[in-house]
Amino acid sequence: MIILGIDPALCTTGYGVIEVNSDKVRLVEAGVIQTSTNESLLQRLDKIYRGVIKLISDTQPDCLILEKIYSHYAHPATACILGQARGVICLAAATKKLSFFEYGATRIKKAIVGKGLASKAQVQMMIGSILKIKTLPRSLDLTDALALAIAHSYIIKAKI
Repeated sequence: MIILGIDPALCTTGYGVIEVNSDKVRLVEAGVIQTSTNESLLQRLDKIYRGVIKLISDTQPDCLILEKIYSHYAHPATACILGQARGVICLAAATKKLSFFEYGATRIKKAIVGKGLASKAQVQMMIGSILKIKTLPRSLDLTDALALAIAHSYIIKAKI
């Protein structure tokens, strides 16, 4: 099974593609889709959409995983912006007829680290360990995307 995890944002959208066979998890591809504040909102959303469409076409995943939106009440605009980025990613999944799943951040952290309130650094270290990566990725967006994909593989295995 090939799983695509995406950590959406307007500036830096992280993605991670893994392949799961039995108990083995293999990194297929990981990176970021970067947009610039010099671009209009429409250009930035279009860049994310086209980047995800190309990623799906190139890697042929079986499903796409996103983190559920969490927004602090003091920052409602952040939720709106994140929602727009998530919307074009969901549209890409629908366009490519891809299965879609979403999980809360605490569920992802619990699946990866064993505790729902784990830090981003703890998640990053576990991702490096699971994928046997000697040099950890600098981008937490990329690490979070890989965590989404790996956690999904654990969660669906637990349901079987």
